[in-house]
Amino acid sequence: MKAHELRDLSMNELNARLEDEVKALQKLRFTKSVTGQLENPARMRHARKEIARIKTVMKEQVSAE
Repeated sequence: MKAHELRDLSMNELNARLEDEVKALQKLRFTKSVTGQLENPARMRHARKEIARIKTVMKEQVSAE
């Protein structure tokens, strides 16, 4: 999801998306540690960037209030 799309979401929706992304990243890390490989290794990078993007938008909204 793009940053401008995230800015349209409420704080509760952002928190929910952040939780989902963190859980997805944890699942990917666990899978990688157990099997030693992933189907799509770029998915971990994408998840980390999405988490950072969500946190940035959340911080913008908090500082704007």
